[in-house]
Amino acid sequence: MKAQVSLTVNEAKRIIAKGVRELPLVKKALEEGKILLKGGTTVSAISEELVHLPLGICGRVSPRGTKCSKFNLDAPHCMLIDKGIVKDIDEEERFEASALSMGEEDVFITGANIFDVLGNAAMMAGVPFGNFPGKIIPAINSEGVKIIIAVGLEKLSPIPVSQSINAAGRRSIELSFGMAVGLIPICGEIIHEQKAIELLADVQATPIGMGGILGAEGATTLVIEGQSQEVHKIVDIVKTIKGSNISGSPKSLIECERGSIGCRDDVGCMYKMKLI
Repeated sequence: MKAQVSLTVNEAKRIIAKGVRELPLVKKALEEGKILLKGGTTVSAISEELVHLPLGICGRVSPRGTKCSKFNLDAPHCMLIDKGIVKDIDEEERFEASALSMGEEDVFITGANIFDVLGNAAMMAGVPFGNFPGKIIPAINSEGVKIIIAVGLEKLSPIPVSQSINAAGRRSIELSFGMAVGLIPICGEIIHEQKAIELLADVQATPIGMGGILGAEGATTLVIEGQSQEVHKIVDIVKTIKGSNISGSPKSLIECERGSIGCRDDVGCMYKMKLI
């Protein structure tokens, strides 16, 4: 049997979250180990799936450009789930201590802003060194911790991520719609909506179209193929997430304006320089 589904960006995030929840290593770590979540709207959706709590959202790309939150966060941006118990680790020493306490049976989950077909990924950094997560994340691999990169197919790059990393750089950009950003490379297992669907049922998911209009910009259209019962599993799941909104704590989703708390760290921002 074949079915065709179209997922908006926000719907895809919810599918990714459900797929990540089904990973055996995530299930085991949730019960017996540790899961460290680094905030973003996709990882916030995962947090909602795992512990029913959204995360605080710092940076984001909006129609106005690369922006940050207008206010101090009203929810943790980084969270540790230790044997099912939630711990706020939104501070450098606590984040570092949590990362250092993790072992090979534990899981670190982050999002990304770009990835390529070779499995390379990177996240944007709009503050020096990407704040404390940006300093520590590249070293987590060296401790043997499993890293899951939850990212939608709308962020698949047509060029190698290494080329993008070389092009970006906070201090090298003179003018930017919003804060200038650099890119921090991330290594791990990438889970996008195609893979997530295949984790949720015994089916083959094949993208057949990308993009859309009237709210479906960045959408993914896929053909789902398999036994009738398995295909219907996916159709039923998609029904439950249709019309999904963005995940994140409400106050943190309000984006910055000129003079907001994050402006002091922004470079190249044309709003800050009153050029827009």
